[in-house]
Amino acid sequence: MVDTSKEELLQLIKRLGTYITVKMSNFLPISFHNLDSRSIGAVAGLAVAIIFTWRMLRSPSGSQPRQRKRQAATPSNSGVSTQSNASLIPSGVCSPSDDLRAQNVVDEFFQPVKPTLGQIVRQKLSEGRKVTCRLLGVILEESSPEELQKQATVRSSVLEVLLEITKFCDLYLMERVLDDESEKRVLVALEDAGVFTSGGLVKDKVLFCSTENGRSSFVRQLEPDWHIDTNPEIVTQLARFIKYQLHVSPVRTDRTAANVFSAPSFEQFFGSI
Repeated sequence: MVDTSKEELLQLIKRLGTYITVKMSNFLPISFHNLDSRSIGAVAGLAVAIIFTWRMLRSPSGSQPRQRKRQAATPSNSGVSTQSNASLIPSGVCSPSDDLRAQNVVDEFFQPVKPTLGQIVRQKLSEGRKVTCRLLGVILEESSPEELQKQATVRSSVLEVLLEITKFCDLYLMERVLDDESEKRVLVALEDAGVFTSGGLVKDKVLFCSTENGRSSFVRQLEPDWHIDTNPEIVTQLARFIKYQLHVSPVRTDRTAANVFSAPSFEQFFGSI
């Protein structure tokens, strides 16, 4: 009986090793293929050991009561039938249920982990370290300099992404304004929204100009990895000089260049990988 259990365990380990090899080759297609056969065996062996240790620590007696119930409900002559059926299965051969058990264990171990917002932002920005972004229509609810003469309102839906970007990027915000009062309104709105509290963005990195060409000039001087804008003309002009751009437009537009991406809003671009 003990030898049979050991043999079943060995067969299950073999099945797990094979299934893990396939699973890991799909899970890590690049790095896994660079490994030699000894490294693959070591990784698979370690994974099997971890999985079985984890499984053994869980309650092993969950299936016993159900087995006793079935035995109790079976007629007396079922013992002969069970023994005869068991003898039909050759020693050392795994049943389909063993394969299923192995797959279930490995599938549970390799459950995909949902990426954090920080990971999504980093991947979307291709690990870029400097970002420039206009305010109107992207960070602010207002869409024209004339509106800023009356009020400035930060869109609450962008705050989480904006603050995440400031954690690992050098971020500059910029906008065209018509007077000094508009500048003050924008800075107060950003401060009230908590944009400056994280330490990643300071007021000196909020830039103002009087023309659209002035904003374009800011971007070229700063040489960011990414620029985010709503003006298609500026996006087109900068396509030759900036590595990546995001054109924010509620209307779907044709892609003007390979390094220009588009999205209906700032936050929707970072909504998923």
